[in-house]
Amino acid sequence: MMAHHALRIGLTGPIGCGKSTVAGWFAERGAAIVDADEVARAVTLPGQPAHDAVLAAFGPDVRSADGTLDRLALARIVFADSGRLRDLEAIVHPAVRPAILERLAGAEREGASVVAIEAIKLVESGLAALCDEVWLITCEPAEQVERLAGRGESRANAAARIAAQGDIRERLAPLATRMIDTTGTLDDVRPRVHAALNAALAAIRP
Repeated sequence: MMAHHALRIGLTGPIGCGKSTVAGWFAERGAAIVDADEVARAVTLPGQPAHDAVLAAFGPDVRSADGTLDRLALARIVFADSGRLRDLEAIVHPAVRPAILERLAGAEREGASVVAIEAIKLVESGLAALCDEVWLITCEPAEQVERLAGRGESRANAAARIAAQGDIRERLAPLATRMIDTTGTLDDVRPRVHAALNAALAAIRP
């Protein structure tokens, strides 16, 4: 069966602003979701070339007892040192991209009308060029910190992770098709997302 071209929407934006929540609402409407973080975990499992490369670059301190990568230990290193973050990305991104392309093609072969690619580094990794629209998901900084704290992060760690992303909003805003502000309750935000998705779908209909 020939693949068709789905409406491809890239979801990007700062950590803690609700990309996964937006993706979940997409999925409720039948969209296929390609989560770059999930793909990154898959390509760095034991037995994968990227797993060995990360251990070679970062040492045994980022290896858990079960042989998998200790992602918390790795995060502590890279969020405190932008150079080490670039080292990690240089290993992982080349492995992630072909896996995402494979999932995207698979979703379209199966007839998905919408595919969302969720990725913090959507633009930097070149994935935005695959998308029909790029949505920048943002929220107020205070709410961003609270959401990360709600996941078990200390506020200090949350602030450090946010700071490590620098001026991501300002950098990505000129490249975004739509900006979605997720500040507020889920009931506040859900209608905004559905309205934006309806508009995106209407824009491609003949």
